[in-house]
Amino acid sequence: MLPASAAVQVSPAGEPRLTVGEGGVIHVETKTLRARIEKGFLTSLRSRSSDEEFIREFDRTKSDALQLIYRGNEAVDVGEQGFGNVTVRKVSDRRVDIIFHNWNGDGVMTVSADPDNGDLIIEPSAFSSRPGVRACRWLMKGIKPGLKLVAPFYQGVSLELEDRLIANSSWNWPVSWEAGLVILQGRSSGCWVHTRDTRFRYKRLHVGLKDEARGLGFDTDAYGPIDNNLAAGGLAWRVNVFEGDWRVPAAQYRSWLWDAYGLSREERRRKEWIHDLQMAISWCPGDIAILEAIAARANPRKVLLHFSNWRTDAYDENYPTYVASDSARKFIARAHELGFRVMPHFNTLETDPNNPVYTALRDFGYRDIETKKLQGWSWVDRRSIGVPESNASRLEFRDKKVMVKIHPGLSMWRSTLCDRIRQAAEQLSLKEVFVDVALNSFNLHNALVEDMTSTEGMHRLLYEVGEIGDGLAVGGEGLNEIICQGLSFAQVHLFRSAHTNIEGLERTGGCPLNNFLFGKLTRSFGYSGLSGRNPAEELRARIHEEHEALATITVRSATDITNPTPAVKRALDRAR
Repeated sequence: MLPASAAVQVSPAGEPRLTVGEGGVIHVETKTLRARIEKGFLTSLRSRSSDEEFIREFDRTKSDALQLIYRGNEAVDVGEQGFGNVTVRKVSDRRVDIIFHNWNGDGVMTVSADPDNGDLIIEPSAFSSRPGVRACRWLMKGIKPGLKLVAPFYQGVSLELEDRLIANSSWNWPVSWEAGLVILQGRSSGCWVHTRDTRFRYKRLHVGLKDEARGLGFDTDAYGPIDNNLAAGGLAWRVNVFEGDWRVPAAQYRSWLWDAYGLSREERRRKEWIHDLQMAISWCPGDIAILEAIAARANPRKVLLHFSNWRTDAYDENYPTYVASDSARKFIARAHELGFRVMPHFNTLETDPNNPVYTALRDFGYRDIETKKLQGWSWVDRRSIGVPESNASRLEFRDKKVMVKIHPGLSMWRSTLCDRIRQAAEQLSLKEVFVDVALNSFNLHNALVEDMTSTEGMHRLLYEVGEIGDGLAVGGEGLNEIICQGLSFAQVHLFRSAHTNIEGLERTGGCPLNNFLFGKLTRSFGYSGLSGRNPAEELRARIHEEHEALATITVRSATDITNPTPAVKRALDRAR
C-alpha cells in the first residue's frame, strides 16, 4: 500500500488530479467533481461547483467493490472478504490501479479521469482459476436519498430506487437496458454513470444490491461460451455530476452516440415524411373498410399501418417464406392509393424448422449462454414453451408455431432474408417494411458468428434491409441504442406489460428518455391493447403518449373507427 507521501503529482492547470492518501484512499478532482475511492468503493462524489454530495455513508464490510459472477448470478467477492487484501499502485500521474487478491480470485480496477469533460473513469476486471466466469461486477453503494433513477428501461422511467417496479432487478443490455447509461436525478442536479462502448460488449445493470437497496451493480460480461472462461472486464464506467434535469446528461450521451456511430449521416438518410406521421395502427386487420373509415376522418399520409397477417401462410408459420395473399395485395394497393404508409410484417431471426432454409442453417440457432437451450418459441394457450430439443419433435409441431432464432452474424442468413424481403417489396411496391423481434440480440453460448455478436449482426441486418432496392424505411420491434440506427419506426413495449397491465404501470410514464435519445432517427409507436375500450387500455395509451410515441390504436373492424373510444378519437384528431 502506498504511504500518504506517495501521492500522484498535481497535473497542470485544468487537468484532473489523482492523489493517494493514507490507507490507499484515492482522491480525484476534475473540472466538474471531487471524489473519494476506498478499496474500490466510491465513498464520496461531490459537485465541484456546488459542493453537493451524492454518496452517503454505508457499510463497506458486507461485500467487496469488485465481484466475479458465475452462472445463476452467483456473486463471489474479490477483495478483503475472503482472507484477502486490497492495495493501491501508482502507475502514472493520471492513473492509479487498485489491486485485489483473495481466496476466490484476483482483480484490477483502474482509476483515471477525462480532462475534456471531467468524467471519473473506473475500469474493473477480475479473474480466477475456476472456469465458468460470466462477468465482473463493480458495486456503487450509498446513493443519497432523494435521487431518483432515470434509466432507459421500456423507453424511459423515473422511479425511486426502492420502488417495487425496479427494486432488486437486473437489466441486460441492449434488450432491456436500452442504452449504456443510468442517471440519478435530484431536484435540480444529480450524477450519472455511463460507458462509451462501440464494440457491442454485453453488460448488465443491477438496481438494488443484496445488502444495499440504494445501490447499483455494473456488470461487464464475457462473450459466450463461458464454460472454460476465467476472466471478465474491459469496459470503463464513467461517473460525473450535472446541474439541471436528466436531459443534461442524456444530451451529452446522445452527442457521444452520434459521433461514435456517425449518426448525423443516418439523420440525413431518413425520409422526411417520417416526422410528419401522427398516428399508427398496430396489428391492422386487412380490411379495406378500415382504410376508408380512417380516410374519411384523418389524413392517411399521417398514418402508419403495421400489417401482420398478410401472407398465404398463417401468422408466425413457415418463416422466411413471404408470399402475399390475394386479399392482402388488394389491401396494400388500396392503402397506397389513399396515401397510407403500410408495413407488412417480416421477421429478423425466426425460422420454421420445416422451412428448407432452417435445414441449411440450423447449426447457427441461438443457444442460451448458461443453459445452452435452443432459443425461439412455441406457443400453447398464448404461452411460450420454448423450442423442442428433439430434432424429430422440432418438425412435428407446426400447430404450436415452433420457431428457432438464427444468429444474424451469419452472412448467409442476412443475404437469404434480405432477398426474401426484396422479392416481396418488388411485388407489392413497398416503401416500408416491419421486421419483428429486432430487439432480441443477446449474449449467447455461441456468441460470435463470423466474429460478430448477435447485436452487431442485427445492426448490420437492419442496415442491409434498409438498402434493399431504392431504400426501404424499416420498422421493427423494440428501440435501443443499436437498433435505432437502422430503424425509422419502432414498435415499443410498456413496462413488463406486453398484453396486460402490471400493478403500478401508471408510475412508468412521464419520462420520454428514449425518444429524447433516439427520436431524431426513429419514431416509436405502441404494441397492443390500445383500443381504449376500458380503463386499462386507456392507461396504456396514455403511457405511450407520455413517452412521446405516435398515437397508436388497435382495432378489430371499421366500427372502431366510425364509433371511436376517446383514445381512438385522440389518435384520429392528431392525424387530421
